[in-house]
Amino acid sequence: MGIRTHHIGQIAVLGFTLVFSSAPVVTQNGSSFLDANRSTVSYSIATVSAETACEALRSVGGYEYSVVSATLVEATTRVPEHCRVFGIIPPEIRFGVHLPTNWNTRFYMQGNGGYAGNAPEAETTLRTAMRAVAHGFVAASTDTGHSAQTEPLGAFAYNNLQKEIDYGFRAVHLTTVTAKTLIESYYAAPARYSYWDGCSTGGRQGLMEAQRFPADFDGIVAGAPVLNFTDTQTAYIWNNQALARTPLTESKVALVGEAVYDRCDAADGLADGLLADPRQCNFDPAADLLVCGNSRTADCFTSGEIETLTAIYEGPMANGHQLFPGQPLGAETGGGWTNWIVSDNRATISFRFSEAFFKYLAFTPDEPDFDWHTFNFNTDPDRVTIRTILDATDPDLSAFHARGGKMITYFGWADAALNPIMGVNYYEKVEASLGAETTFEFYRLFMVPGMFHCDGGLGTDQFDAITPLINWVENGIPPDTIPAARVEAGEVTRTRPLCPYPEIATYTGLGSINTAANFVCAAP
Repeated sequence: MGIRTHHIGQIAVLGFTLVFSSAPVVTQNGSSFLDANRSTVSYSIATVSAETACEALRSVGGYEYSVVSATLVEATTRVPEHCRVFGIIPPEIRFGVHLPTNWNTRFYMQGNGGYAGNAPEAETTLRTAMRAVAHGFVAASTDTGHSAQTEPLGAFAYNNLQKEIDYGFRAVHLTTVTAKTLIESYYAAPARYSYWDGCSTGGRQGLMEAQRFPADFDGIVAGAPVLNFTDTQTAYIWNNQALARTPLTESKVALVGEAVYDRCDAADGLADGLLADPRQCNFDPAADLLVCGNSRTADCFTSGEIETLTAIYEGPMANGHQLFPGQPLGAETGGGWTNWIVSDNRATISFRFSEAFFKYLAFTPDEPDFDWHTFNFNTDPDRVTIRTILDATDPDLSAFHARGGKMITYFGWADAALNPIMGVNYYEKVEASLGAETTFEFYRLFMVPGMFHCDGGLGTDQFDAITPLINWVENGIPPDTIPAARVEAGEVTRTRPLCPYPEIATYTGLGSINTAANFVCAAP
């Protein structure tokens, strides 16, 4: 799970000018760095006597961590010379830290996806780290204390509280502390600024850092955060129980998508194939779909299929109250539900994730024989014991704000993996806790119409969130908009501004609807 990034133009950061190409690049684990080979960076740097200093890092460490290897990596056409360090934080947290010989005095850490467990030396992990190094950053990552190869999905947590805590929050914090220690050892100077960047689980990790360890990072990009991990898994079970009663095929869901957009595309004032805010759509499956009569056709829906759709849109209920928001409209088109909510050929990701969660993480003691079919929504949610370890739902960000931290969160309105309403509700709770004006000073949420989970979908899903964050932290310039693009077959087909919630991109009425310059951010 990652994010495609796209940036148009250039932004000056404390005298450092980052000029990005418009070519799209797919990055992993939610990183919003562009391909370093397609950009130029000029900055003041800190330097080291590389070979001697890198080898010396093998001797640092102690009870808190151990350096397993420290290797000087020669420069290539894409990545400059850097010291590559791998190590262990007890009991089993593996980390990687990559220190460029010519350093821009910034520290960057990337987030994980799913149940994490991705090794610091894995190709996808290194790819993101090397993009950061190519821009002059020290880059770090962690596997959060387990291996996805030997302990897939949530199996790592079976009767292992320590690994649950490491996955929940400890591994990221201690890797951050360790990386900063290595930075001081290597350069004889601390990092001037520290940045977090992640999507999905990486978004949750970013929010957890702001809530638990507000001094770790100056700036945080928390994309599509699974901040309420527990109730997200519960909603997966709700959907899967509904689908077990009456399944939906991928083709039937595509028909639903057509009906949704036929009814609601223009609800935001512009028929552009996007829902600016799905909450404006009053689509009703029972009223707006063709219901099968005595004879069934490919385009009609049975009463059971209508009931399944209604359950998914309404969301899980417990003892007569809403437990978690229902799935917003708009992700049905373009295969947004495929592999997350429905699948014609295999178990969905939500099925596999939730099954692992309730077997190995949810309860104390663990219940490896737990059958999701029997999950009781009136009683079982109260039995979950891992919330305080795993969920990043605390709206009190006052300590992060007090030390000058800045945060950008983004969410695709057509995300069928993680409910975007979860992100909206959290932002509004922070506003209720700290006040809307104070919140806007340091935390901004950008909703992306039509975007699926972290990327993809019908909307302008390619954008650079990290550069505006750096500009905010270091220059005090808040991101009033973020330029975004949709790229098809290598060509930019649409540009739009992403707007800080609750504003939406509003058409001025003049010019192409595919050009960002013809839109302004305004209240809905």
